[in-house]
Amino acid sequence: MNRPRRRQATAVGSGALLASMLAFAAPASAAAAATGTAATVTPLVVNARWGGHCTYDRVVVDLQGYVPPVTVTPVPSLVYDGSGKPVPLAGRYFLEIRLHPAAGHDDAGRNVYRGPKLLKIYLPKLKGLALTGDYEGYVTFGAAFDTKPAFTSFKLHAPERFVLDIAHRNVC
Repeated sequence: MNRPRRRQATAVGSGALLASMLAFAAPASAAAAATGTAATVTPLVVNARWGGHCTYDRVVVDLQGYVPPVTVTPVPSLVYDGSGKPVPLAGRYFLEIRLHPAAGHDDAGRNVYRGPKLLKIYLPKLKGLALTGDYEGYVTFGAAFDTKPAFTSFKLHAPERFVLDIAHRNVC
């Protein structure tokens, strides 16, 4: 075999080896993307529920995956994300609960959120709850109150959920 043919054979062999290595690597990365890990897959918001207790009212947001960062912010009024239309919940005080990254729908666009969209509630502090947005990686809820809410929040695991407790001023 002369030198040009030997170089050509070496180049073809190296190219074939590189191509085969890439072929084996692609399914591994595709499998990782399909199964996902908690750090890479957007958590799904599947439900929101509430309850009244002797000294506090509670809002719980149930998730699949992990609990993302959550901000709870007092706001002057509640509006729907995207449209900016007012949320029809009566109250004088409002909290916006925003989860990011999060989604209320799967990758195919099917709704996975099964909780209330808009609900009047007759608890000592909590007067209403609404899903106000599922938009571009943010899921937002609004909570309505007649009096200024004093609240604490925390995360619970197994199953994954975000908890917001609103204190009563008077105890039973």
